[in-house]
This record gives sequence, structure tokens and C-alpha cells, in this order.
Amino acid sequence: MGDRLKGKVAIITGAGTVGQGIGNGKATAIVFAREGARVMLVDINPEAVQETKSLIDKEGGTSMTFTADVMKASDCQNMIKACVDTFGRVDILDNNVGLGQAGGVLNLTEETWDRVMAVNVRSMFFTCKYVIPHMLKQGGGSIINIASLQAIRTTVPAAVYAASKGAVLALTREIAIEFAARGIRANCILPGVMKTPRISLYYTKAYGGDVDLMWQRRDAMSPTGKQGEPWDVAYAALFLASDESKYVNGMNLLVDGGLAGTTRIFAKQDN
Repeated sequence: MGDRLKGKVAIITGAGTVGQGIGNGKATAIVFAREGARVMLVDINPEAVQETKSLIDKEGGTSMTFTADVMKASDCQNMIKACVDTFGRVDILDNNVGLGQAGGVLNLTEETWDRVMAVNVRSMFFTCKYVIPHMLKQGGGSIINIASLQAIRTTVPAAVYAASKGAVLALTREIAIEFAARGIRANCILPGVMKTPRISLYYTKAYGGDVDLMWQRRDAMSPTGKQGEPWDVAYAALFLASDESKYVNGMNLLVDGGLAGTTRIFAKQDN
């Protein structure tokens, strides 16, 4: 157990995992708790978020769970209220909820466009809107929004996903500048190719075929020869949540092994 977040309270949305294993939100929750934060674990799936809490409990950390659909304003308001009522404050908001969607403009339906934009952008608008007043009252806080490398370059054709993550960058920048003088920082993390349970389920459903081959092709995209792990995102978030980054604001932090500097893209496997 460390103390980089000692005395702080963090809300982590998307703190459960789709499927088995550790995703970005779960890893971040565990790391934050290890570093002394009291953590509110938020997810739409109560069973998934309870599993995260059980892991934190085993390590002696402090956490609570909250079931919410962060696309709903009322759920976000209730989430913030429950955190303040239980822990007395909220110092960190880490927005991990996101939905992937491959396909170019001609392949997208209106319904798909609206859903991805709602999950990836509207949810962050609501969580930020309702947490900021509390952060202002207590004199500051750190907001961390998980965007994607896809916001700044193409790794696979994904028009609406890229557009939504680009919107996250812009939203975060506006928050960062508007509230900088009042002690609130807002930054983005842009993961590159990451080995998470959600990716495995998504690509299996979208493309079928050999999952091991899919992992090999994603490994080959990275200059390091290996995908990133959820822990890489978690430790980047830890830096942005801690006082070590007190003068870092409006930043887009790439966690991609250098992929942004290459022309490599994901090649769909043969079915």
C-alpha cells in the first residue's frame, strides 16, 4: 500500500469489467485504493463492480459500489451525492466508460452513431457537470477522461468512435481552461492498443476467427512488439490524480508504446 492518494476520494466510472479479467477501470480502481484513496466504484453492472470491490477488500483498501447508467443525468447526480454523503468529498473523477464501434461513415446507422456518442461523450458531460460544483466548493480536484489514440490518428476504420473520442479531447480542454484558476485540473489519457477483456469480446463478435491471431496482430502494431496492459493506463491515471501532476492541465497523455509515431494499423484477420 502506498500513499500517493492518501486522504483523497475518487470516483471511477466503468470500474467493472466486461468478461473475465482486468480492464482499465478495474485496474485504476485497484491502483487508486492501493495508493490510499477511498474509491467509489461505479458501473452499470452491479456484479462486475462488486468483483472489483472484493479485490480491493482483500488488499485492505476502502471502497463502495454504486450502480449507475452514466448516460442518465439523474444517475450521475445521485452518484455524486452518494459519494459526498459517504466520504464527505470528491477529489478525483476518472471517466472510464466507453463503447467501441468499427466501421466507416457509410456503414453506420443513425442509431449506432447516437448510441456511441451518448456512451462516450454525453456520459462524460454529465459526470463532469455534476462533480465540478463539489470540487469548486472544496477548492479543487482532478478530472481524468479516458479518450483513445483513435482521436488523433486512425488505427482501424472507426468513424463514430474516432469522432466521439475527439469530442472527449475538446470537452476536456474546455473544462481544463474554464476552471484552471479555481483549482480544477482536467486531462485525457489516450490509450493505444491495449490487451483487455472488452477487446477480446468485441473483436470475436465483430470478426470471429482466431483470437490468438488477433492478439498477435495487435502486438505487431506496437513499436515495442507488445500491446499495453490495463495497468499502464492505471498508472498514468495515478500520476494525473496525484499532486505530482499539480501543474499538468489540459494535457492529452498518450499511453501507446509509441504507436502514434508510426503508420501501423490493425489488419483484420481472415475468417
